Formats: sequence, C-alpha cells, structure tokens
Amino acid sequence: MADEGADRPKAKSLMPLAALVPFLRPYRARVLLALFALLVAAAAMLALPVALRQLIDHGLAANSAATINQYFIGFLGAAVLFGGFAALRFYHVTWIGERVVADIRSAVYRRVIRMDPMFFEVTRTGEVLSRLTTDTTLVQSIAGSSLSIALRSTLGIAGALVMLALTSPKLTGALAVALPLVIVPLIVVGRTVRALSRASQDRIADSSGLAGETLNAIQTVQAYTLEELQSGRFDLAVEASFTTGVRRTRVRALLTALGTTLVFGAITLVLWLGAHEVLAGHMSGGQLGQFLLYAVYVGGSSAALSETWGEIQRGAGAMERLAELLVARPAIAAPAHPARLPPRASGHICFQQVTFRYPSRPDTAALADYSLEIAPGETVALVGPSGGGKSTAFQLLLRFYDPATGRITLDGLDLASLAPADLRRQIALVPQDTVLFGASARENISYGRPGASDAEIAAAAEAAAADGFLRALPEGYDTFLGERGLRLSGGQRQRLAIARAILKDPPVLLLDEATSSLDAESERLVQEALERLMRGRTTLIIAHRLATVLTADRIIVMDHGRIVGSGTHAELIASNALYANLAALQFNTAKTG
Repeated sequence: MADEGADRPKAKSLMPLAALVPFLRPYRARVLLALFALLVAAAAMLALPVALRQLIDHGLAANSAATINQYFIGFLGAAVLFGGFAALRFYHVTWIGERVVADIRSAVYRRVIRMDPMFFEVTRTGEVLSRLTTDTTLVQSIAGSSLSIALRSTLGIAGALVMLALTSPKLTGALAVALPLVIVPLIVVGRTVRALSRASQDRIADSSGLAGETLNAIQTVQAYTLEELQSGRFDLAVEASFTTGVRRTRVRALLTALGTTLVFGAITLVLWLGAHEVLAGHMSGGQLGQFLLYAVYVGGSSAALSETWGEIQRGAGAMERLAELLVARPAIAAPAHPARLPPRASGHICFQQVTFRYPSRPDTAALADYSLEIAPGETVALVGPSGGGKSTAFQLLLRFYDPATGRITLDGLDLASLAPADLRRQIALVPQDTVLFGASARENISYGRPGASDAEIAAAAEAAAADGFLRALPEGYDTFLGERGLRLSGGQRQRLAIARAILKDPPVLLLDEATSSLDAESERLVQEALERLMRGRTTLIIAHRLATVLTADRIIVMDHGRIVGSGTHAELIASNALYANLAALQFNTAKTG
C-alpha cells in the first residue's frame, strides 16, 4: 500500500463488499430478521395496487358505501402492515450497520497496531486514520442503509414486474423493451462514479495525512514560522479534494437525472399505450390504475437504485481500502511453532555476524558483519558517531526487523524462532524521545506492567525520582498529562518513561540516552535509580555523552555499522583513536565550559 491513491488498484466491481460477510456472520439471526421484515414489507407494498384495483373496479362500481369502506379497510390494513415491517427493517438494518462498522474499526486497528516498522516506512499515519474514519463511515452507510435500499428496490422492481406481467402482458412487453435502454446508460455512468469516488477518498486521505503530520510537529512549524507555508500546502490538498469531490458529485447528479428521466420516460410511453387499451375496452380502469402503481413502483425503485448505486460503489471503494489493511501481514511475525523462553530469561545476548539494511536504504548496511556477545547481568555501552548502527542494534534486538544474514540469540534461542510478544516481555526500552500517551500519569506508568497496584506504581515513580513532581500535580498521579505528555517538561517525561521500565522489571534493559533530558540534580537521582535497577540485569546503553557510561562493564565503539573498539574507558582512551577523539572533544569542552 503506497501513499498515493494512483498507485492503488482500482475497484472494478462490487466484489470488495464480500469482505463484509465475515463481519455480518455473527449477526446472521438479526440479518435474517431484517430480510424477513423486508420481504413482508415488500409483499404488503405489492398488495396495495391490487387493493386499489379492487376498490376501483368493485367498490366504486358497486355504488355502495359499505363495500367501499370494506375495500378501504383492506387498503389501510396493507398500508399499516407495510409501514410496520418497513420500520422493523429500518431498525435492524441500521443496528447491523452500526455494529458491523464498529467491528471493522476494531479489526483494522488491531491489525495496524501489530504491523512492523517497515509498514510505517511506506504508509503515513494520516492515511491509516483516514481509512479508520472516512472509509468506515462510507461502509456504515452501505451496511446500514444503502444495501437495504438496494435490496428493497430490487425486490420492488422484480415484484412489480411480475405483477405488471400478470396485469397486462402486452404493456409489460413494451416496458421490457424500454428497460435495457434505461439500464445500460446507468451502468456506464456508474463506473465513472466508482472511479471518482475512489479518487475522492484518496484526496481526503492526502489532506488528513498532511494535517496530522504538521499538527504532530506544531512547535517546529511555529518555531520556523512555517504556518503560512503549511497552510498553503493544506489549502492545495483540500482544493484537490474539493475538485475531485465536485467532479464526483457532478457525475452522480448526471446519473440521477439520467436514471429518473429515462425510467419515467419509459413509464410515460407505456401508460400512453395503456390509456388507449382502456379506450379500446381491452382492460378496465382498475387494471390501468393497478398497472400505473406498479409502473410507479418500478420507476421509483429504479430511481432509488440508481441513486443508491453510486453510494454502493463508493462503499465498495472504501471497503477495498479497508480490506487492504485487514489482509496486511507484518513481515515480522511469530513462527508457526515458536520456541519458548522461561518466564524470566537470564539475559545472555549474542549477535552473530549480523548484516542488516533498512528497506528504505537498501544500498547502505546499517550493521555489517556485526558480532557481539553480552553476558547475563553485564552492562554494555554502545558509543560512536551518529549513524554508527547503535539504534539499529536495539531495533534488531527488539525484533522490529530481522537481519539479512547472521542471527541474534537470547539465552541461546534465535530471536526469529520466538514470538515477538514473548521476546519483548523480557525487555524494557527507555527511548531518547520519550513517548507518553494522552492519559493520566498513573496509566502511563502502568503501561510497563498493566494491572500493577497503586503502591507498585508509586514505588516505581519514586525509584525514578518522579514521585515528588507527580504528587505536586493538581490531581496527583491521576492528573491528565495531555497529548504526548505535553503538560510535563522533557525531564519529567523522561522520568516517567524510566518509571515505566522500572515497573516492568525485565531481565534486559535498553537505555537510549535515558538521562539526556534531565537537569544535573534529576540526572544524579535517576542515575542512582538506574544503577540499582541494572544490578543483576543485562543492560545495553546508547550514549553520546561518555560521562554517563564510564562505569559500564564494557564500552563498544561503533562506526559505520561495525565494531571498531571494545574495552573500558581507560583501555579505549589508550588504544582507540576514535574513542579518544570523542572523549577529548567532550571532556575538554566540559573543562573549558
């Protein structure tokens, strides 16, 4: 699935709507009840013209008020039956539409949230959100009303045509000749509507993606005074969406006008013939009235069907886009029979001649012939210039990607043989760019171990030097932190991320500049907490500030995806030119500063 709608396959039929069947299956009883109500309502509707014919030919001809009353009561009974079952159909069909779309949204979200990073390298978040909102709204319209209207109209047309044939075969034959002249143009124009509907949804997704991208980086946009530039870009995206929408609406309007004109033109012609049949004495006035009502049913149902057809085609395009997400499979998945780690791994990690290239940069090796063994409980620091492969080692260890060659093991088990969820339960990551959710502080910490008690959450916060500022918040631990935790400072957000890792209590810790956003006092407190936490655990630390890793058991120097040095701080100062240069730059700067 690419970013641009032009790269996606276009819906050539209504087959994408077949993807709704698994979502309808759990509610088959309600679907059958809705169909039953639809059939009864259709039968009652088709009975109305017969009642009218009897009223005209027998009730009025009898010149008896009692007879007329009797026929009117029958006519009213058919109308009441039609209205009651039509309402029943409407309720159940609407319920089914709401329920099915809720299930689709949940299924799409469950699928997307399990996709690997490669998926998000080529798919914008705004595109996914557009499918979760706009496309599901279209599908709701289809599942909740349009399909029902289409079925009702189809039944109405079929039933009315049968009754027309029984009423007057001659006039029905004339109508049958006229119908192909009506249907063929509608199908041709309908295909154009479907293509434009898909294009319209793509343009909406483009504008949603652009808006999401800029709003997520609003401070950068404002800091560089890019408001006008981004507004202009968004205006262009919205204008493209509007232009495509207007084209779609114009063609749909043409479809509606064409359908209505052709259908009622054909009916007018046939009724003209019918009037002459009455004059010739070949049919009664009641038969003509009955034929007239059935013809109106055919015309009204055909017009409704042509109007709904465009909506169904839009829904088919929307369901096709949703189905792309529903059938997407992550490149990183659990094997059919995954190996089992113990409840708590020892933390023995081994990279064995690993080579890896990011899919978006296939010509550059992020890691090349990379071998590293880390003993259980050892603290290893990864240092070196940016782009050296430090973060890549973390990504591979979390199995966000699989290496092209070589293998990585945990306690002797190849990571590729493990279920990703089982592996990641053994690891806690504290990233440099802290991620907090739009929830309370308590909830954000508890993501480390859902179900943890309030006392355990408070203990983790205290260990991360976060308890003090959290209790000072207006509602303490239950204070809502805002989207991405924007109500907190960078240092406070990082301490919450550390508290989350402490609460998880894993055998393996991955610390990516875990104290980079802290002031001196907070860094001292958190460093002490981390040192206590790291005891007995395997810990990998990415550090640009060498002062934070001087006490590591081993320091690994990386450059261009390779290990170019290994040892303690003192050993590397004496033996590794790259490390010595980095140390000289940092510590000399610190002294002169």
